[in-house]
Amino acid sequence: MSALEAVGVTWRYDDGADAVLRDVSVAVARAEVLGVVGPNGAGKSTLLRVLAGVAAPQVGTVRLLGDDVTALPRAEVARRVALVAQRERVPAGLSVREVVSLGRAPHTGWFGALTTRDEEAVARALARCDLAGHAGRPFETLSGGEQKRCLVARAVAQEAAVMVLDEPVASLDLAHQLAVCELLTERAREGVAVVVVLHDLNLAARCCDRLLVLREGRATVDPVAEVVTRERLREVFEVDAHVGECPGDGRPFSVAWRRAAR
Repeated sequence: MSALEAVGVTWRYDDGADAVLRDVSVAVARAEVLGVVGPNGAGKSTLLRVLAGVAAPQVGTVRLLGDDVTALPRAEVARRVALVAQRERVPAGLSVREVVSLGRAPHTGWFGALTTRDEEAVARALARCDLAGHAGRPFETLSGGEQKRCLVARAVAQEAAVMVLDEPVASLDLAHQLAVCELLTERAREGVAVVVVLHDLNLAARCCDRLLVLREGRATVDPVAEVVTRERLREVFEVDAHVGECPGDGRPFSVAWRRAAR
């Protein structure tokens, strides 16, 4: 059984506009990192909201650990899937530790006291996201990159079977971009199903097992080596790129140098 599965998903705004997602199907296993890539406006953020149960598709089904996500209580969805959205509002006045502790709310209830296990989960998440030294700082005093890492730490503390992350390395420096990608790979090795939107194809190639390419609302899912090619990058992103192999592990990398001629 897949940890997360979308079958024939179509989603559109209520105003009757053209569909943002068109007949999208994908299954994500435990211990897998699925990268979601595609040009701006392709529907990547919408897809993640649908997969996380935040938005319900008009057509098709999303199954979370085998159950239709729309039939599950919200508290149960939160216990099963951790979401890091592209943009989030955090209540003013919370410390970093308090924000990360919100990841335990599905287990304790919004007003429940943290148990020793909860506290340990929060401490592990702070350490894994290099935030232990900032635990007492107000969230709003962090840099943009530090705030993003704090939200990732909250998702780690949630200890859900599925993690869905929309651009979790945005605003991060190079070292922390790699650290977050390594963390996602580690979480997959621990049995978590991970779905992550990444704009940097080289990072995606390093940490993802497969890539879902979304273009004009339609999705294809392929091995990384079949996506990071000159021909595919020209087709999807309309760029001319050099594609090679990383020394040591042979994973593909790409360097785009100009927009492709139309």
